[in-house]
Amino acid sequence: MEAAAVVERAKAEKWSDEEVVARVLQGETALFEIIMRRYNQRLFRVALAILRDEAEAEDVTQDAYVRAYQHLNQFAGRSAFSTWLTRIAVHEALARAGRRRQLEGLEGMVMLKGENSRELTSRLASPEQQASIGEISKLLETAILSLPETYRTVLMLRDVEEMSTAETASALNLTEENVKVRLHRARVLLRRELYTRAGSARGEAFPFMGARCDRMVQRVFQRLEEDRLMSSEIPKIDS
Repeated sequence: MEAAAVVERAKAEKWSDEEVVARVLQGETALFEIIMRRYNQRLFRVALAILRDEAEAEDVTQDAYVRAYQHLNQFAGRSAFSTWLTRIAVHEALARAGRRRQLEGLEGMVMLKGENSRELTSRLASPEQQASIGEISKLLETAILSLPETYRTVLMLRDVEEMSTAETASALNLTEENVKVRLHRARVLLRRELYTRAGSARGEAFPFMGARCDRMVQRVFQRLEEDRLMSSEIPKIDS
């Protein structure tokens, strides 16, 4: 069966992560696309929560997939595959943030104020986001990214990505109690009225669908092929 047909079958039959991973390890590498399309948005969101930079968040997402593919046979099933994958993205993002701190100094990690804050908001408000989310969602994005990293990352995983307390704790190497405390403080820092008005728009924030999702899948496959980790047959991404 051709690679494209296998991918379509996996989508139609809604194979579990574990089924997909097992088939990838058996040589059906094109199925890794299923994993990327399932978790592109989650990995991008958690990387953005840590780095507050969309371009760097995309780079981290790509690096996380490559790292996961390289170590796929080390997934032991002690936690959900999604948690294992998210943890890789968290580690990649934290490592990049650490390198950035070394280059820019501690001042670069302090929340920008005044004119610099407006520049940050403008940079994040891309045309793609403006076309796909409403005004309330945009305000919520800005408010979340203004939180200290300690609270921002927990909030992103729990309330935006809707991971459970246990999954978040595992991904961030925290206790469940610490997750609960940080989540409570994060919600307090966000003004209650803004949070309430945003309502269901939380799930629409920080979108990573459509062309961006396709681009990430293609870039990861190209990286894997260049590193000779995969056969030269790269699935064609429909636009």
